[in-house]
Amino acid sequence: MSYKTLLVHIDDSRRCDARVELALELAQRWDAHLIGLYAVSEGISRPLFGTDDRFVAQLTALTADRRKMAQRAFLAAAERAGRAAEWRAPEGSPVDVTTLHARHTDLLVLGQPDPQDPASYVERNFVGEVVLGAGRPALVIPRAGTVPTLGENVLIAWDGSREASRAIADAMPLLQRARFVGVDVVKPKHDHEAGPGAIDVAAWLEAHGVRASFSTTPRLGTAGTGATLLNRVSDLHADLLVMGAYGHSRARERVWGGVTRTMLESMTVPVLMAH
Repeated sequence: MSYKTLLVHIDDSRRCDARVELALELAQRWDAHLIGLYAVSEGISRPLFGTDDRFVAQLTALTADRRKMAQRAFLAAAERAGRAAEWRAPEGSPVDVTTLHARHTDLLVLGQPDPQDPASYVERNFVGEVVLGAGRPALVIPRAGTVPTLGENVLIAWDGSREASRAIADAMPLLQRARFVGVDVVKPKHDHEAGPGAIDVAAWLEAHGVRASFSTTPRLGTAGTGATLLNRVSDLHADLLVMGAYGHSRARERVWGGVTRTMLESMTVPVLMAH
């Protein structure tokens, strides 16, 4: 199994270059076609009501310049890496266009929003909305730190859910290349039973050539499952976390699962999410 088409989200943020570099490395790894999708906040190019025509023209020109700069940087990076790459800059809502284009790819590469970098803001809950709407796996890159390795030491968060199962299947090309794979079940402190379907998961992975170890980790007091998984990632020196993403709409607002919300806010290593 392999990923044959990758899509990396491009914006004007400081971390965009690192995201593109990682996407190019993955494209090289699987000899995959790479698409760069430029999608930025509509608010940057949308003038205020009553603004004069001259200001609108200047704002439009600035937006076009930023788009051209991003395109040149992306194609230059691809050329340096010796990879052919495709540039796309569709108009429309960033969530909607990214979701649509992601549905025609094998893996989506996104970046965690950075509160310290306004250019990383694309749309409210952009990453989560795309993950839940695209139907494709997304590799989300942390807003801080470097990614010297990816997929050598992988931790899978397993809870027996459909989403977790989907995430494992979608991560299989990475798991098959990993040196170490661990499957972790976070449970209440005094619950020592094996995780749901742990033996069956082991057999499933073994059938695909992936040998994995299993562990049950007591949940950290009131910190929650998400914080416990982050500690586990640190303890194991994992360079990738694989997990299901949870969320649903309620009263016109997205309600996120606790673990999904924690990871989107506080991830310390790349996280492959699937819904």
